[in-house]
Amino acid sequence: MNDIISELERRREEARTGGGKKRIEAQHHKGKLTARERIELLLDENTFEEFDMFVTHRCTDFGMDQTKFSGDGVVTGWGTINGRMVYVFSQDFTVFGGSLSETHAAKICKIMDMALQNGAPVVGLNDSGGARIQEGVASLAGYAEVFQRNIMASGVIPQISVIMGPCAGGAVYSPAMTDFIFMVKDSSYMFVTGPDVVKTVTNEIITAEELGGATTHTTKSAVADGAYSNDVEALAEVRRFFDFLPLNNRDKPPKRPFYDDPVRLEYSLDTLAPENPNVPYDMKELIIKIADEGELFEVKKDFAQNIITGFIRLEGSTVGVVANQPMVLAGCLDIDSSRKAARFVRFCDSFDIPLLTLVDVPGFLPGTAQEYGGIIVHGAKLLFAFGEATVPKVTVITRKAYGGAYDVMSSKHLRGDFNYAWPSAQIAVMGAKGAVEILYRTEINDSELVKQRTEEYESRFANPFVAAEKGFIDEVIMPHSTRIRVSRAFATLRNKKSQNPWKKHDNIPL
Repeated sequence: MNDIISELERRREEARTGGGKKRIEAQHHKGKLTARERIELLLDENTFEEFDMFVTHRCTDFGMDQTKFSGDGVVTGWGTINGRMVYVFSQDFTVFGGSLSETHAAKICKIMDMALQNGAPVVGLNDSGGARIQEGVASLAGYAEVFQRNIMASGVIPQISVIMGPCAGGAVYSPAMTDFIFMVKDSSYMFVTGPDVVKTVTNEIITAEELGGATTHTTKSAVADGAYSNDVEALAEVRRFFDFLPLNNRDKPPKRPFYDDPVRLEYSLDTLAPENPNVPYDMKELIIKIADEGELFEVKKDFAQNIITGFIRLEGSTVGVVANQPMVLAGCLDIDSSRKAARFVRFCDSFDIPLLTLVDVPGFLPGTAQEYGGIIVHGAKLLFAFGEATVPKVTVITRKAYGGAYDVMSSKHLRGDFNYAWPSAQIAVMGAKGAVEILYRTEINDSELVKQRTEEYESRFANPFVAAEKGFIDEVIMPHSTRIRVSRAFATLRNKKSQNPWKKHDNIPL
């Protein structure tokens, strides 16, 4: 018996060292943690239960049968984050560069199947050179098996990808189908074809960082939802983010202890929106002053900054926030902001997370670039997302709500549950100047008459009362009472029941 125990300990120790001490040192030299160190930081202490520690590859070609490592380049298992169950896989770059083999893929598929069966999220820590060339089509088949599970798990359990090294070729499509992607600056990158291939095919000379680094994917492509300075910060933020999410689509969002007054009044909000409707203000100030303890976890904060998406808590419960940002493009909706917000709204609806929409939108961004880029279809994505959502929806119009953008931003007509407006709200087809130029086009040469007509239009429509008279606004509220009014609204909606007509699935304009 002692011999068997000694053999077990020896094998475990061998498996824990991955590709060996030299490769671990090389990993550390790059400023990167090992696969196991990452899991230790991500999960609660001493909660990790590992699967398939002794699995090895089955390849015999190219001398591979002479080189085998226990675990085959990926560490898999489950544990807890702040006491809540999560399944995790962490690719080990010290073993064959973290490349994916048939057995490597089978290990990932196994924990994904268990996560789906048991209703718990999956976090993937990606650090891989791609498919293992020596295995050929078997490794490609392994990728496809993982992809299929990503698809089946979508909308059922939250899936989070953390890119902590290279992720190239077919490997990028698994993270792309997960709900959120986080990257590490200067040490992670994602692309379908690398710099060498790009140079050969298009004659472009570009670095891996420029082509698919964290900055590129958080500011230009919107592939990633956030980027952090190093492995430690990234994993700490993933732990914080995890606390906002339910375990599955049948679970309610987590409720955490809170130390903020639910009836707190914020009198500074009474002067947040400037009297001049053309002067911008920071919508994040409103979000932070509404939220419990002023905590906001922003998603895609460096992309399409004219709209803000993220998570807050109200009375301890998670709420998804979508808000126009007047500081950028005057808060106009464009292609990028519509895509960003639509994706976020659909995630919240999939996992029963209530939606708070803060509106200050002068319309859709005009121009040939937007029209040629398909703003019609992309704007329809956000319209579709809000309209199909059955979760509790509360909307507050702080200032402008013009034209079709008023409809799109979770208006009462898209089954908004509570639609509030501040006294500074202006709900109209368009701004006064544009309206007067159309309505009184024969008088536009008379500046005094134009000024008079503009003032008349503003007095009629530059307020929330016309919409309130028609029942499109449920209440005109004082800005300082926004937190208490919104919190009470969500409290009344906790048992909301709403269903869409039966369908196999919808056909959102993609």
